[in-house]
Amino acid sequence: MQRFRSASGRPGTVHNNLMRRDADFFGDRELDLIYIAKRLRDALRLEEALTRSGIDYAVQTENYIGGILFRSERVGAFFYVDEQSLEPARNVMVSAGMRPHAGG
Repeated sequence: MQRFRSASGRPGTVHNNLMRRDADFFGDRELDLIYIAKRLRDALRLEEALTRSGIDYAVQTENYIGGILFRSERVGAFFYVDEQSLEPARNVMVSAGMRPHAGG
């Protein structure tokens, strides 16, 4: 059992049913990028939404270039799902008030 704080700041509990998976779980299946979380709060909110919906996903930290006037390299949480889960994951994100990655 893992304790966490939800995106709303309220304590919650997940009972060994986390849908977050290692990349190895997906085998040879191609994964699609659905979201780049630039803030921890956004990453936790998406993790909570995908887990509650039972959608398997992978997440890893990667670098990206951000900023308009002062461009810099930053680190974000990149969320991936397999092709079968792409449309359901997008629907979950929209329901949670999040915008899916344009390329995913």
